[in-house]
Amino acid sequence: MNPYIEILRPGNALMGAISIILVALIDKTISIPVVLAMITVFFETAAGNVINDYFDYNIDLINKPERPIPSGRISLKNGRNYGYFLFLAGTICGFLISYMTNNWIPFGIVLIADVILYLYAYKLKTTPLIGNLAVGFMTGFGFVFGGFCINNPQIITTSIFLGFFAFVMTTAREIIKDIEDIEGDKADGARTLPIMIGTKVPALIATVLIITDSALCPLLYFYNIFGILYLVIIAIAVLLFLYCAFIIIKSQDEKTAAKASKYLKIGMLIAFVAFAVGSF
Repeated sequence: MNPYIEILRPGNALMGAISIILVALIDKTISIPVVLAMITVFFETAAGNVINDYFDYNIDLINKPERPIPSGRISLKNGRNYGYFLFLAGTICGFLISYMTNNWIPFGIVLIADVILYLYAYKLKTTPLIGNLAVGFMTGFGFVFGGFCINNPQIITTSIFLGFFAFVMTTAREIIKDIEDIEGDKADGARTLPIMIGTKVPALIATVLIITDSALCPLLYFYNIFGILYLVIIAIAVLLFLYCAFIIIKSQDEKTAAKASKYLKIGMLIAFVAFAVGSF
């Protein structure tokens, strides 16, 4: 794969754009601002991925030496400039959305995203728990962004509900990823939660977040936001979530943390499918 495509983590960036697609499906609408919103989230997520790889160069030399920058396929300077370009592209798209809809909240959200994504990569990532919360916040923010781009009060409320779900589950996954990456983070002098207080308490926090989110999932059906098909599909995701909670509270070794992180991501994709199918 071309290193300039690989560094975007296109699957991750597309997953971010899915939040807009899901909100559009719920509203059963499509428009130029909605399409631009998908592109905006893709650019912003990709920019965050690239600039994170730039600042994580030393960590990735240990944890992920095959990545484009530590492997030498992209220089540090080019990686940084590539990230800046993607941030600019996302910001321009956000401006166009606000100009076309005469609603400047979407543009404001993009500007906030630019700042948080950059600060996360530069400093927040190494701040215990705050970095995890920042990633979760940005994931949930995608849904809220979609709601304001459509600018329908009912959809905005629903998008906030979905954003909260994504925020909680993503935060849990980020904490588990810190457990997975503890050796590389130690070598780089990072101050993640598992390094500061050990792995038991972070695993417990992640477990509580996962169980809380899983318990809240049925509410989207009982409050008539989604139909019965949502309940059927989300049950699969919830079982996967609870399995991840079980294995990470039982053991916090690197292999288990990697497994839990992977399955949580799969579970979230299944949940997104449930959101999409349940909207019909």
